[in-house]
Amino acid sequence: MKALVIGSGGREHALAWKLAQSPAVSATYTAPGNYGSNVVGANVNIPVTEPEALANWALENHIDLTVVGPETALAYGVVDVFREKGLRAFGPTRAAAQLETSKAWAKAFMERHGIPTAPYRDFDNVDDAVRYLESLEQADYPVVVKADGLAAGKGVTIAADRHSAVAAARAALAPVRRGAQPRIIIEGFLEGSEVSFMAISDGNTVWPLSPARDYKYAFDGDTGPMTGGMGAYSPVASVDQALTDEIMDTLIKPTIAGMAAEHIPYQGVLYAGLMLTSSGPKVLEFNARFGDPETQVLLPRLDSDLYIVIDAALDGQLSELPPLRWSSDVTCGIVLCSEGYPGEIETGYGVLGLADVGSSSLVFHNGTRDPYVKGDELESPKLERTAKGGMMRGQGLGSWFLPSRSRSKSADKQAIRISRDPYSQIVTSGGRVLTVVGRGPTLSDARDAAYRAAEVISFTGAWCRTDIGAADLLEQAR
Repeated sequence: MKALVIGSGGREHALAWKLAQSPAVSATYTAPGNYGSNVVGANVNIPVTEPEALANWALENHIDLTVVGPETALAYGVVDVFREKGLRAFGPTRAAAQLETSKAWAKAFMERHGIPTAPYRDFDNVDDAVRYLESLEQADYPVVVKADGLAAGKGVTIAADRHSAVAAARAALAPVRRGAQPRIIIEGFLEGSEVSFMAISDGNTVWPLSPARDYKYAFDGDTGPMTGGMGAYSPVASVDQALTDEIMDTLIKPTIAGMAAEHIPYQGVLYAGLMLTSSGPKVLEFNARFGDPETQVLLPRLDSDLYIVIDAALDGQLSELPPLRWSSDVTCGIVLCSEGYPGEIETGYGVLGLADVGSSSLVFHNGTRDPYVKGDELESPKLERTAKGGMMRGQGLGSWFLPSRSRSKSADKQAIRISRDPYSQIVTSGGRVLTVVGRGPTLSDARDAAYRAAEVISFTGAWCRTDIGAADLLEQAR
């Protein structure tokens, strides 16, 4: 069997790595992939935004199974195109992916089906949004202002007062020359602890994956701008079997049943970002695919054959398989980033030290490439600020893992010069460069292994949060 993974990040590298372990899989391909996925199998130079080209390549190369990684591909209807051509693609259709691609649609869906979430209003007119915010009492704050649609883990502002909420709404609803009119969600702020909860569905049967906790804010102490994810660990000690059952019964199963009732069957991985409140778990947001960086810490713990599980889900036969098997080990992932992320970054710097990472750790590539593959040397993603903290570049250096410029520039020269080290020819190609995953019997052990491995990896401007899992260790010690 040949398997294709669509996407180019750490999640896709981890998916290709796990699929390649199945005795049923003879070859793995990733489109467009990165340096790491090319080591696992082979990369296919087709963007995720070209579903017709991807499907035609899959037909020509007799691909038996395709797994869709990123939300962008789902929004472009890649699953619909594959199925129209008789190809087996794992992921929700464009209609079902609205749970992620439209926050307004998802909130209305949850309201229709009684799925616990924060109260909300949605707006596409800035004057209406401002009038609503001005009608709120100070006791109603903080509120959360979210951009509708895909925002790559960003587009969220927690506004502590009316002034910051109005500013966020005006910025998000600024007129655009092209495309649809922007839309925002304004919802109540939920207090509690966050958990990433994923489940795999065949449209009827749904199985929980192991819970994880991820870290979205850029800097230590959950401060700074939102990012695509700075780290994660799994499992989460506070999510026991009783809480898992409650989440499944009150949130996940009603969602799958509701989609089926609306004639939009959901087949794929449903990601629920949850807040564990004093009145029970509530949905912060839905994603319509495997999470990143959660996938990088989940799949190393999965003892079941991923190919067999996905194959059964596509046939609507999850109920015929035994329950998923998980290692008792804990995994902790640390994301190494380019300097300036999530703002303006430079790419093309050599990455060294991957050959020195110990056996207790894994490295999944998020944004790397072969230096002979031309890439953009400057990326300028929109920088989203939040009210949770104003720490930006140059502040809070305790959360930066930053090699000296002289050492890193020397390492870059080595990356071009050395040929004996197979890892010396890797260069950075994105803001989030690597996810370094440590493994051990406890969170402390896994965390120590991850940070030890991260310390031996160098590229110009490399940095990471230093507190992934730290607060949870303190909580467990109480």
